[in-house]
Amino acid sequence: MKIICIGRNYADHIRELNNSTPASPVFFLKPDTALLIRNRPFYYPPFSANIHYEAELVLKICKTGKNIQERFAHTYYDEIGIGLDMTARDLQDDAKTKGLPWAVAKGFDQSAPIGRFLPKPQLPDVKNITFHLCLNGITVQQGNSGMMIQGFDDIIASISTFMTIRTGDLIFTGTPAGVGPVKVGDKLEAWIEGEKLLSCLIK
Repeated sequence: MKIICIGRNYADHIRELNNSTPASPVFFLKPDTALLIRNRPFYYPPFSANIHYEAELVLKICKTGKNIQERFAHTYYDEIGIGLDMTARDLQDDAKTKGLPWAVAKGFDQSAPIGRFLPKPQLPDVKNITFHLCLNGITVQQGNSGMMIQGFDDIIASISTFMTIRTGDLIFTGTPAGVGPVKVGDKLEAWIEGEKLLSCLIK
């Protein structure tokens, strides 16, 4: 399986990081070793001093596809969850400054905590899914799938133009504004439509 992450998919997040708005979906990959499951703790890595959280809706792919037409894309995922794209912002900023790839800033071990998934029929309108993230009990991110620049179907169609998606693949669909740093002792909790699906202690 692979983890595919969409960047710059919420206008407010683009503004907060002073980035440009892409004309088509921008994506990058995390290895399967980035997965952190079952609400296990996230251990702060020694190579960074500025780890940021980024809460995102996550699609679970249910069948293999290539060159998928947008009108059929909805049949390629059957569950939606929430995850965290943990980012070593200091490593990312340094790589960007030097014009280098920043895979290490996004793909390090445990950089993709994910929570429970909900069956798609439990979320009748996938274009209007609300979600939020709390840091130590305080809401820091709020989003809605309707705020995305590229929707789920557009994302799947675009990715499958370049690479085959397979059963079990996960697609992180982008983060809204409010990203920020974590420290040891912090607790992150994430909800979809008022149901808590993820809890992650920083150690």
